[in-house]
Amino acid sequence: MDQTQTFWQFVNQQSDKLWNQTWAHIGLTMISLILAIIIAVPVGILIARKQKLSGIVLGIAGVLQTIPSIALLGVMIPFLGIGPKPAILALFLYALLPVIRNTYTGIMEVNPAVVDAAKGMGMSKWQILTKVELPLAFPVLMAGIRTATVINVGVATLAAYIAAGGLGEFIFGGIALNNSNMILAGAIPAALLAIILDFLLSLVQKINLKSIRVSWLILPFVFISMSSFYLLPTQIGGRMLGGFTPEFMGREDGYLGLKSVYRLGIETVVISDAVMYKAAFEHKLDVISGYSTDGRLKAYDLITLKDDKGIFPPYYAAPVIRNEVLTKYPELEAVLNQLSGSINDSIMTALNYKVDQLKQSPEQVAMDFMVSKHLYKPSKNGTKGTVRIGSKIFGEQYILAQMYKILILGNTDLTVLTKTGLGGTKICFDALTNNQIDFYPEYTGTGFLVLLKPDKKTIKQLEGNTDGVYQYVSQAFNKQFNIKWLKPIGFNNSYALMMRKEQAQSLHIESITDLTNHLKHK
Repeated sequence: MDQTQTFWQFVNQQSDKLWNQTWAHIGLTMISLILAIIIAVPVGILIARKQKLSGIVLGIAGVLQTIPSIALLGVMIPFLGIGPKPAILALFLYALLPVIRNTYTGIMEVNPAVVDAAKGMGMSKWQILTKVELPLAFPVLMAGIRTATVINVGVATLAAYIAAGGLGEFIFGGIALNNSNMILAGAIPAALLAIILDFLLSLVQKINLKSIRVSWLILPFVFISMSSFYLLPTQIGGRMLGGFTPEFMGREDGYLGLKSVYRLGIETVVISDAVMYKAAFEHKLDVISGYSTDGRLKAYDLITLKDDKGIFPPYYAAPVIRNEVLTKYPELEAVLNQLSGSINDSIMTALNYKVDQLKQSPEQVAMDFMVSKHLYKPSKNGTKGTVRIGSKIFGEQYILAQMYKILILGNTDLTVLTKTGLGGTKICFDALTNNQIDFYPEYTGTGFLVLLKPDKKTIKQLEGNTDGVYQYVSQAFNKQFNIKWLKPIGFNNSYALMMRKEQAQSLHIESITDLTNHLKHK
């Protein structure tokens, strides 16, 4: 079966969700864009009249545009919660600069002789604006709106990080799950949406304002804006709400397993793990997916629910390294294996807590640990070659990457280049197989279910078998990818469902089965 057929089968299977997320994406884009037009056009007109303000206003709008979008979304959560509201505000802020700038530029480019002629005809300031300046500036103004629209369609994909829906759910889920079809199912509609909206606005740009009433142009924008609110995802009040990462939502050892094994029926939203824990702590979410060694468990007073039916496989961490690297630098295996057996679950949780909550740097946390375990040696400053260490984009991986860097620098004549924060599993693994990095810390459960994707019979046979899963991934990786799993580090960072401790205790919920039964009786 070829890739095109497989992709279309995926689209057909996910058609309902795809349509829902596409409409949500349109809603987020249009509401934020029209709000930006309502504010930005008058501001552009104002600074064209009072040019001393232009530098300040355009400077502020420019600064807003430079703020990383995911950071802006994260900052807004304490004030606006999760969902569409912070996403709309962030998109609104990103759309301001191109609309303000083009409105200002368009009006400033109107020939002063034309304005003087209008004054000579006895026109009022309002008539000059609406009948002379705006019609002449309209093509430039619309170019700014088109730019803002394309920007917003792209940035709106990040709305999935804060439970606002949109096509980003497919994109980030696909990256995390190593699923190209899922990535394309989100990326292609987003690209088409940008092209279609830009084309439609290009038709509007060609309208001659002198031949129509301005109200005729405004009414469609008002109608679209009001209609767009109906496209946004809604949450049912009064019921427990679960927030899960895109990866967790699409995994058999995640939400799919919770539904099939536990029959868990909970309202869910998709959210990034970067903001998920804090959202639970602030009572925006009742149940979240997390990792058993995450330091934020302690930081936000959360507890893990007992997986009494065993759907979460073991996730023992170990370095995965290309065999050609070991052939070139055979001393690496023994050096990297020095970390094996030195970190258990409680130690890793404590290390993560220092980074996640106490805001210590991963470099310092790693150094302190290595010194305490007598694993630190001064760097040899070798010149034999360079080893590239990768990591995924969360604290634990940063810490482990730094520990391996310390081992290599102190025990070999090699230098080290770290490439941390590579995103989800797919990005990190692709970087490894494409010779962009030499090794990175991976987890046996992820290697087993996400990268190898065995059949259900194999999954059932190895269920709960820690050594069996490790042996399976070791052999399969060596055979399929020419990649070796080194010795496990010692801790098990498995998936877990989490709740606020006080809420779980008040509802007498200790296990996932207890949660399921509670939801059934609500």
